[in-house]
Amino acid sequence: MKRRARDIEFRHLRCFVNAADHGSFRKAGSTMGVQQSSISRCICDLEDRLGTSLFHRHRSGVTLNRAGQQFLPRARQIIRGLDESLHAMAALGRSENGSIRVGIYSSIASGFLAELLCSFGDQHNHVQIELIDGNPEEHVAAIRRLKLDVAFLTGTRTWQECDSALMWSEGVFVVLPERHELAIRTAVDWRELSGEAFMVSKTAPGQEIYDYLVRKLADLSWHPDIHVQSVSRDNLLSLVAIGRGLTVVSEAMTVTNHPGVVFRPIKGERLPFSAIWSPNNDNPAFRRLLSMARTKAGSERSAAISEHLCGFEPHASPSQTRDLSP
Repeated sequence: MKRRARDIEFRHLRCFVNAADHGSFRKAGSTMGVQQSSISRCICDLEDRLGTSLFHRHRSGVTLNRAGQQFLPRARQIIRGLDESLHAMAALGRSENGSIRVGIYSSIASGFLAELLCSFGDQHNHVQIELIDGNPEEHVAAIRRLKLDVAFLTGTRTWQECDSALMWSEGVFVVLPERHELAIRTAVDWRELSGEAFMVSKTAPGQEIYDYLVRKLADLSWHPDIHVQSVSRDNLLSLVAIGRGLTVVSEAMTVTNHPGVVFRPIKGERLPFSAIWSPNNDNPAFRRLLSMARTKAGSERSAAISEHLCGFEPHASPSQTRDLSP
């Protein structure tokens, strides 16, 4: 069966371009690390498939004939296009390009997640990261549809059709007006807060904070006084500042500078955070982020254990936390 031009392979084009550039099958073979005879056979095979010769052959080497001159720029264009495509795919595989959609449910002002995103951005600054606020159910639904790569949520709940890993934990802080009588304390406990009015935002993570407060205050046989406000988390702190009630936040939020309020830790309270993702997600940029998150979580757990063994006051690690999620 007669070979056709569409049967041309990439190796044919490589041999042809190198032979044209060097004017010699021997020099082309030396450049490509193969024997001169291999280049000669490849060129002959290419000419056979094209149905025309491409070179004038003589003792001192080879020169392009008219057909070869017309074919050379096309061959270069094909090689250049394929090289660019291969480079782009390799870069994507190394997470140098691409995008990641991250669902968040807490502040990224400081702490584990802020440090993770900063480190990832330093190493992969061409990867676009989109942060999306929302509640856990919305995030998990998007993950199952591969509309979201990963969500960092409170608690250690198992979600169907999803993989998860415990990443870090944070202290729980009550937000008080500066003039509140408990503001002079370095830390407070739940019994001191049992008679207080609390506020939560209507937006995420307001519902989870509401459920959390109900459980904690109900444990003290106290009917909780909790008001839902249709404001953002920042404006909720402004309401605390003017004495409309208290609220609670995770440790990452406490680095924000908000006039009129103070943050005080609630004794013995830690909030675990987990990464949730789809096992069907093959986004290489996301996989690199997940790998970095797991490495960071493992390092922090090891550091906490080392501090404990050395006799220092340990920082709570994910393995030492209680699950405060619904």
